[in-house]
Amino acid sequence: MKNPRDRIIIFALFLILLFAFFATVIFSESTLNLSAKSAVLYEPVTKSLVYSKNPDKRLPMASTTKIMTALVALEKVPCDQTVTVPEQAVGIEGSSLYLKSGECFKMKDLLTGLMLRSANDAAVAIAYAVSGSVESFSELMNEKACALGLTDTHFTNPHGLDSPEHYTTARELAIIAAEALKNDDFKEIVSTKKATISNTDGEARLVTNHNKLLSMYDGALGVKTGFTKKSGRSLVGASERNGLTFITVTINAPDDWNDHKKLFDFGYSSLSIKHLAKAEDLCYNVPVIGSDKSFITVSNKKSLDAIIRNGEGEPQMSITLPKYTVAPIKKGDVIGKAVFTLNGEKLGELDLIANSDTFKKERKLFDFK
Repeated sequence: MKNPRDRIIIFALFLILLFAFFATVIFSESTLNLSAKSAVLYEPVTKSLVYSKNPDKRLPMASTTKIMTALVALEKVPCDQTVTVPEQAVGIEGSSLYLKSGECFKMKDLLTGLMLRSANDAAVAIAYAVSGSVESFSELMNEKACALGLTDTHFTNPHGLDSPEHYTTARELAIIAAEALKNDDFKEIVSTKKATISNTDGEARLVTNHNKLLSMYDGALGVKTGFTKKSGRSLVGASERNGLTFITVTINAPDDWNDHKKLFDFGYSSLSIKHLAKAEDLCYNVPVIGSDKSFITVSNKKSLDAIIRNGEGEPQMSITLPKYTVAPIKKGDVIGKAVFTLNGEKLGELDLIANSDTFKKERKLFDFK
């Protein structure tokens, strides 16, 4: 190939093909190239792992522990309850609010310091306020883990400082975060970039959220960072776009911020939320025998959404209704179903419910007088 122009054209074609190849595989699981020892991308509606890497390996979780600390505290104590800082919470190693014994705060302010500054002294103060000691509070954390069906998670403290029997997995940490995000106060706190908290004497402290995801990823909800020398960098993130939420977890990840960006990008490029039916979208008339009415109207009272993989086609709907029904029928009776499938896999179903009462028709006796 002596002509230099031909060589240039061939090289250009090669570059185009190479770019096209990488464009098709850049979001495949095998090429995410995460730095994390363990990682998951979790979709909480279907409770499924969209991506995973060593999801069930037991590992220390550092300050991501505080997600469970906050969840238990929010379930046990009102946010506006006043908490007095005990002597046991003063001088805890690691990140701190530099609390003083006898100071008083609203519980929500301590939770804000816990989640934004990752304050270990706030964790201990919260533990004592809820149950009187670190040990008894840890029991509550383990009870909550058991209630969530977790089998590879165990807590010995509310802050996440290293302990041999303090561990979780990426999968179970995602489940904890999903549960916590159901709480509006928790969601508000972890989504806050900066806040000022004050004790009851009016002394203020400015706390800044350590979670860079809030600034670097569109739709990020925050959640929690963590680090100890033994555990490495841990991070739990969450993002919401167009009604679709993902939870990301990395444990022992030197490049955690980029790991999470890759995970979120993979999720939003792979899945979409599909609105299958709004309430009252499906409405049908069913003949009625033995009634003063010739038919009864049925409809769906609930809406239904589904998470589907991009490019898999459109969902199909099948309706199951009887050819007729027999009076009496009560308003609210289930008469039929609408079932939604995609490529033979069931996405969900909706009950078709009677919209009114239908009474049995009374027979009139002939009068032979």
